[in-house]
Order: sequence, then C-alpha cells, then structure tokens
Amino acid sequence: MVEDARDKAPETDQDEDAYALDRKAVAQILYAVDIEDRDRLIALMDPLHAADIADLLEQINAFDRMRLIRLYGKEFDGDILSELDESIREEVIGILNPEVLADAVRELDSDDVVDLLEDLDEPQKAAILEVLEDSDRVAVQKSLTYPEFSAGRLMQREVVMAPEHWNVGETIDYLRNSDDLPDQFYHVIMVDPKLRPVGNVTLGKLMGSRREVLLRSLIEDTFHVIPVTRDEGEVAYAFNQYHLISAPVVDENERLVGVITIDDAMAVLDDEHEEDILRLAGVDEESSLSDRVIETTKRRFPWLAVNLVTAVLASLVISRFEEAITQVVALAVLMPIVASMGGNAGTQSLTVAVRALATKDLTTSNLWRVIRREVLVGVINGLAFALVMGVIGVLWFGSPALGGVIAAAMVINLVVAGLAGIVIPVMLEKVGVDPALASGAFVTTVTDVVGFFAFLGLAVIVLL
Repeated sequence: MVEDARDKAPETDQDEDAYALDRKAVAQILYAVDIEDRDRLIALMDPLHAADIADLLEQINAFDRMRLIRLYGKEFDGDILSELDESIREEVIGILNPEVLADAVRELDSDDVVDLLEDLDEPQKAAILEVLEDSDRVAVQKSLTYPEFSAGRLMQREVVMAPEHWNVGETIDYLRNSDDLPDQFYHVIMVDPKLRPVGNVTLGKLMGSRREVLLRSLIEDTFHVIPVTRDEGEVAYAFNQYHLISAPVVDENERLVGVITIDDAMAVLDDEHEEDILRLAGVDEESSLSDRVIETTKRRFPWLAVNLVTAVLASLVISRFEEAITQVVALAVLMPIVASMGGNAGTQSLTVAVRALATKDLTTSNLWRVIRREVLVGVINGLAFALVMGVIGVLWFGSPALGGVIAAAMVINLVVAGLAGIVIPVMLEKVGVDPALASGAFVTTVTDVVGFFAFLGLAVIVLL
C-alpha cells in the first residue's frame, strides 16, 4: 500500500513538523520518477494538497522537477500553479504540455489567473489567455488593466449578487438554478438597480431564515466597499482590522465589478510580512530557496555594499582616536562591546517600529509617547549594563576610570539606539521611503558612530 506523503505520527502542539512533507514519502516519489512508474507516482501524489505538491516542486532540483512534471502529465492541477513560488512558476509553465496547461488554467478563478499572468513573459501570457473562454479572457484582461498591487488585480470577477428587494426564497431559488456559481463564496452581495453594492448577507443567515424573510433584514452590520484602485496592502489591513470574510469591489462609478475574499487578503498580508522581514535583513523580497547562485549574489551585493559604507564611516570615527587606542590598548578590546550592544538595542526598537507602522499602530498621536518609552527603556537597560561593564572594566583591567568610561558610553549608546530605532523609520515613511528597506543601514550607522565616538571621546577626556 502506498504511503501518504505526510507524516502519520500523531499531531501534537509540540510537533513542529506536523505539516512538513515526510522525507521518506518524498524519496518514494522521486524513486517513482526515476523508474518512470506513472501509476505509482499518481498514487503517491493523489493524497497531497496542491500547496504540498507546490512545496515538493520547490524543494527538489530543476532536473527532478522537470522529470516529475512530465511524468505526472495531465494530473497536474491548476491550483498547483497558483500555490507555486513565483521564482519557479515560469519554469514550470514552460515544462507543462500545452494541453495540460490549458486544462489547468481553465480550472482557476479569475483572480488566480491574473496572479499567474502578472510575472510571465508576453509569449507565455498570450498562450494562457488564448486557452481561456472568451468571457473569462475579457475579465482577466480587464483586471490586468488595473494598477499593479491594486484591488482590481486582487479581486475575482465571479460574484454572487441579488437585488435588494429579493427575499430568502427568491435568492435560494436563483442560487440553485445558477450554472456559474464560484466554487467557494461566503456572502450574497445585495445590489441596487444601478448595481451598486448595499450590503452583505452571509450564507449562514440565508440558509437559516424562512423563505419570506427579506434580504435587507439580514444584512451584516460590518460592510466595507473596496475601490478598485485601492492598494492591496490597504485592503489586507481592512480585512485584518475589521475581521472581514469578503468585500465587494467597485469601479469609479461605484458599480460592483468583483469581490475579494479573505484567503487572497491574508495572502497579501503574509507577503507584506515576509517582505518586511527580508528587507530588514537587507535581502531582496523576491529571493527564494530556488534562486540560482548568480541571482542570489546580485540581489545581496547592493546591501553588502551599503553595509561596507557604514563600516567605513565607523572606522573613520575610530581613526580619529588612533593615538588614544595606541596608549590605552584596553580601548580596542572594549569598544566593540559598546557598538554591538547599541546595534542590538537599535534593531529591537527598529523591528517594533516597522511592524507598528505596517499595522498603523504607530501614528502621530502616539509617536512622542512611544519615543519617551524607548528612551526610558534605553536609560534603564543602559544603567543596568553600565553597572555590569563598569565592574568588568575594573576587574579585568584594574581601572575604575576605564570602568566608568565604558559604563557612561553604554548608557549613551543604548539611549541613542532606542531613539534612532523609532525616529528613523518614522522619518523615512514621512518622505516616502519604505522603512523596512532603508532603516537598518541608518540605525546601524548611528549606533556604531555614536558608540565609538562616545566611548573613545570619553576615554580621551578621562584617561589621557
């Protein structure tokens, strides 16, 4: 009997690999590919969700990926394409048989087709559009005319709507007789005679009410209409903030043109979180484990160059105190500690600030309160570690004065680090620069320069 490609061990809260692909099953899949046993491959792949198959394709090498896709053939599902990482999606589309690709694309909702087409070259884009039915092609092409990263690109055109004067019975009869309902939907959108959305009715309320009940009496209290040009990040924020399940999308005339569902909104939110994390580390947001060496090198090189510039600036500060370091060698031993502590403290504040800006929790109204908090945290932590380093300075080098210098420098740098970690990302956002992209380099520069200058400057005043 063929094993499922998921671990069969009981799932517990402590099982971190509960949803990871079972290595033994992956090996069996690759063995089936090696011996070209298509029936065995299908039997092994059949229990897997489309997202799991996408993970498998991303984890194996390009040669095995090509052989697996070709052997899998017509079993390839359209949902697999929508789950694939963008870095290998184009490669997979190039491998697929045109007939298999056509069948796979026809299975997708319009929003998934739009997402699929966005990053493809024109020849591949044209080939996919050609296999769509006329109505679907027109809908997808219309969505592609909207700005990138807008609600128009995110929405699906398949909408379930009903006139505002209908009752429950009329709506249910309409749904039962309809041949083109979406595979999944959560609301019936009520519209006025001009096709402007006026409310949402959940399927639960619809199915739980008597036939004669009017739809307008079942409208949800929370109802948000999304303009078609609204940024998808703002859309995701609205879904998360107001606990939306779906929301209608309207054009410039406020007419209903589509709907956004929670799965797409949460995918955007997840992408934005991932992007922020990568940018904070100075890594391109398009990076993935499937990238080639040269691609990865090109993407990381610019940020390493920026870090080199910041390191040179810090070195210039050190060079101004070369004579002091020559006379008191202990300064060279201790000064990395001050800079490192400041850098870590700045990164902590910076991470909190970037996240708070993304969730709109950090605003003009509470900015000064947050700044005061970070400064006080810097003072308290600075004093605590100043005491520790002061004692170390005395015990290690037998110099109370040196202990006092590093203690004072520690307080100064941790206060400045906390302040910089909040102020810099806020200032960058004000001037239209992504805080996650540029804050790290600035904060590191500030903490290094201030740390070295404070420590070495105080040393010159006190010790020499």
